[in-house]
Formats: sequence, structure tokens, C-alpha cells
Amino acid sequence: MPNPILHILTYFGDSMLLLPTAVIIAILLCWKTENRRAVWFWLLLFGCAGLVVSLSKIAFLGFGIGSARFNFTGFSGHSAMSATLWPVLLWLLSGRFSSPWRRLLLVVGYAIPVMVGWSRLALNAHSVSEVVAGLVLGFTLSTAFLLSQRAVHPQSFSLVQLCIALLLPILLFSNGRVATTQQFLQHLSVQLAGTDHAWTRAELLRLKM
Repeated sequence: MPNPILHILTYFGDSMLLLPTAVIIAILLCWKTENRRAVWFWLLLFGCAGLVVSLSKIAFLGFGIGSARFNFTGFSGHSAMSATLWPVLLWLLSGRFSSPWRRLLLVVGYAIPVMVGWSRLALNAHSVSEVVAGLVLGFTLSTAFLLSQRAVHPQSFSLVQLCIALLLPILLFSNGRVATTQQFLQHLSVQLAGTDHAWTRAELLRLKM
């Protein structure tokens, strides 16, 4: 029987939750900062994460481009996207707290994606190489954004503003609906490659024998 805790953890990396939350971050940046470049930089980095993940999956699903040696079929999307988003969101929402609490929230922002990656391994959804690659990609992008904002102290949110900012993510999380991104990419990959089926991990690993 599947462990419900694993599914809760893995949902922190699901596109159904992360895509709207990424838009919320952009809105919060517009609301709480005067630097519009930060908004566009955030959207660019988050979009880059999604693009790299998607291209790696299309390369494998459509054309069989992967590594049997490292059991790699593409970046773990849950790991990459969560590692891009959560550190930035927790940093942005930490403005009303003192420095020790802000640092703690940032640590939590980096810890959540690690737990997401662990859940993907426990659910046998990805290999170690795919999770590690996803985390490295996402943490590189989120850290690049945070470093670009190192001279900026995020403005404080009132409790009401904080609740409004988190309302949609909480509603999405409570609903629990998952995105159909993988199915879409499979269909797209088959169409692009002109094949009758998408490549599978089993087919890749057979090449190793």
C-alpha cells in the first residue's frame, strides 16, 4: 500500500501546485519590490528550469537519448522545479521575521526539495542520477536568483497579506490534483519523433546488457 506521506511530499514538486505558485511569486515581487528586473529574472529562471526538464524528457521519450550506465532518462521535474521555487518563496515571505528566523526559513526552502527528491526515489519514480541532476539544476537557478537579490531585504507581509499570498497554494494542496505533464510530454515526444510509442526505462537498461 502506498505511503501517503510520500505522496504528500512529492506533491510539493508537482506542476499543478508549482506553476500557479511561481506566478504568485512574480506578483509578490511586483507588489513588494520596485525592481521589475527581479520579476523578469525570476520568470526567466523558472521558465528555464521547466524548459531544460522538458527537453531532457522529450530527448529520451521520443529519441531514446539517455544513459543506461547512470540510469538517466531526464531531469526529475519534481526535484528541479521544487528546488527552483521553494527557496525563493520562503525567502520572499521571510521579510516580517528577524534574521535568525529568516535564515531558518531559507534552510526550510532548501530542505523541502531534498524531501521531494527523496520521495521520488521512494516511489520509484526516478533514479538517483535523475533526482540529483534535478536538484542541482533547481538549486543553481534559485541560488542565482537569491544572489542577485542579496542586497535586497524582502518587505514585510502582514498576517492578512501572508494568508492572501498563500491562499491559492493551500487550496491547490488541499485539492491534491496532480498535473498531467508527463502524459503530455509522452504524446508530444512520440509526435515529434514520428514513432508509435515512447521510449521506456526498461528499453534503455536493456542496452546496458
